[in-house]
Amino acid sequence: MPTPYGSRGGMAFGAEELRVLRRALALALHPTSASADDLQDCLRLAGDLDEAARESARLRAFLVADLGRYRAALPGTAAGYLTLLEEALGAGYRPRPDDLAALRALRGNPTAAALLHQCRRAHLLALPGGRGAAAEEQEEKPAQKPARKPPATPPARPAPHPTP
Repeated sequence: MPTPYGSRGGMAFGAEELRVLRRALALALHPTSASADDLQDCLRLAGDLDEAARESARLRAFLVADLGRYRAALPGTAAGYLTLLEEALGAGYRPRPDDLAALRALRGNPTAAALLHQCRRAHLLALPGGRGAAAEEQEEKPAQKPARKPPATPPARPAPHPTP
């Protein structure tokens, strides 16, 4: 059975599963009459993939629950919490307001400060019209004084026309 690999939904396949997967792909590309054994193997692999996907979802749920337990026990578990949060963020976890509040409370820790910055940046990038890479580059450059505009010329008054 394929096993979940990491918290990003990756799968690790054994040699037998790869052989069945290769055969299933060959059958999909060149549909011919497949043997009953081939069909049975493909159905078994599909079931195993479904089970592995469910296991991956359970692992992600456990990671989020574990993160909540560590957050509740702060500040005593700061090192473990920051490690778990970093792993969860790498897996696509969106920080909740509780996570941001915990990071703000721990921002004296350099790791917490870096994670808080990462969470804020990720939030801004996820918003429609949020700041992109160009805005980050502008932030890194020192602010320049705006160029002086030339003084606006007052509108010309109409010249008096002599009347005869």
